[in-house]
Amino acid sequence: MKFRPCIDIHNGQVKQIVGGTLTDVGDMASENFVAKQDAAFFANLYKKHNLQGGHIILLNGKDSPFYDATKAQAVSALKAYPGGLQIGGGINDENAYEYLEQGAEKIIVTSFVFKNGQISYENLEKLVKAVGKEKLVLDLSCRKKEGQYYIVTDRWQKYTDVVLNEKSLDYFAGFCNEFLIHAVDVEGKAAGIETQVASLLGEWGKLPVTYAGGIHSFEDLEQLKLLGKGKVDFTIGSALDLFGGKMEFEKIVKI
Repeated sequence: MKFRPCIDIHNGQVKQIVGGTLTDVGDMASENFVAKQDAAFFANLYKKHNLQGGHIILLNGKDSPFYDATKAQAVSALKAYPGGLQIGGGINDENAYEYLEQGAEKIIVTSFVFKNGQISYENLEKLVKAVGKEKLVLDLSCRKKEGQYYIVTDRWQKYTDVVLNEKSLDYFAGFCNEFLIHAVDVEGKAAGIETQVASLLGEWGKLPVTYAGGIHSFEDLEQLKLLGKGKVDFTIGSALDLFGGKMEFEKIVKI
């Protein structure tokens, strides 16, 4: 289990938001923290501490008037730490390789692999062909509905018909190198982890996976380590002191 840092960019700024509040209408979201520093600052900090495999997430859609500013921030971070960060948000088979050329370690994709809430087998094949399985991370972020965790897309606003379980993890593992999974219902709330999601990932354990959502204390990390059987990496957002929280970055990097 290791720490994977994050750089979430919304409306051209590094932010921590409450995940479930994000909407494309007016590019609105409830904000926990807005950084004074730019994305490259955080990339350089992560590089200084040799933190590998963190992720940059673009939280604006391509039709947003803020998209270009958000993308520019993301690219500046990639260039600051070439080969050290992954990137996701609006990526498809046509633009994926561009981000690798800009310095991304891997690309992260969700929405492109689903169409009308269902798996797009064609798009999955296109992505693998475009960048190769070893460069692909699938974001299978999920929200709970009717007692099950469903994969959500389009900046976590739309439910798919795909349940996150061992069967779906096995299937998607055939197309990618690792998973990034936000437990969206607790994302940005610093109220504890989704234990069912953590347990599922620990039991499965066939590919590298990063869990995000709800971590707000070192006790949460101990619980994640136990439930995830030491196999599940983690990211911390609004609970980290870099983003206005109380968990010390300097202590986290030593885990």
